[in-house]
Amino acid sequence: MSTRVVVADDSVLLREGLVRVLDEAGFDVVASYGNADDLLAELGATTPDLVVLDVRMPPTFRDEGVRAAIRARAEMPRVGILLLSQYVEVAYAQELLSAGEGGVGYLLKDRVASLSELKDAVQRIAAGGTVLDPEVVAQLLGRRHNPLSTLTPREREVMALMAEGRTNSAIASALVIGTGAVEKNVTSIFQKLGLDDSGTDHRRVLAVLAWLQRQE
Repeated sequence: MSTRVVVADDSVLLREGLVRVLDEAGFDVVASYGNADDLLAELGATTPDLVVLDVRMPPTFRDEGVRAAIRARAEMPRVGILLLSQYVEVAYAQELLSAGEGGVGYLLKDRVASLSELKDAVQRIAAGGTVLDPEVVAQLLGRRHNPLSTLTPREREVMALMAEGRTNSAIASALVIGTGAVEKNVTSIFQKLGLDDSGTDHRRVLAVLAWLQRQE
């Protein structure tokens, strides 16, 4: 059974382009909208597995999209969310990452290098994974006081890559270190942040969320 997707973006060209790309990638695009209100009004009828939407949409072009994403997760906790935007809306990003049980992603339009990259991100989110643009991670981390004083520089590097959704092998490749070294750093991060082994798919993201939530 194919993944049911709805798309919301006020740009007609981008919206229709996304629909076409997702259709060609094998996803079942069941609806598309030019604003967040229409998406939310028909959410119960369309019952999507994944919602792809812009952050800033009519009428004010401020944060309608990200607020709609949070509401969608409240109504359908298992729905996957992909924010695809030109902007990083830090004020709501933490709440979105903390909510629901489905996959979540936040990518910047100008930094999506290829259609295959977008397709891969959608597939990972639909499967319950997390995909974050490095710039999103940087702004989330940079806006808070530094609670990571107990982490080593290497552990901070590993944690940032974890938040991007990378596997241990991908982190090892990016940092040019062994997979065993990555596993050791990951274990240390979990221990220092007080994260018990819950066995859930989101434990890696919980490392970032724990840091964010402990610094209010």
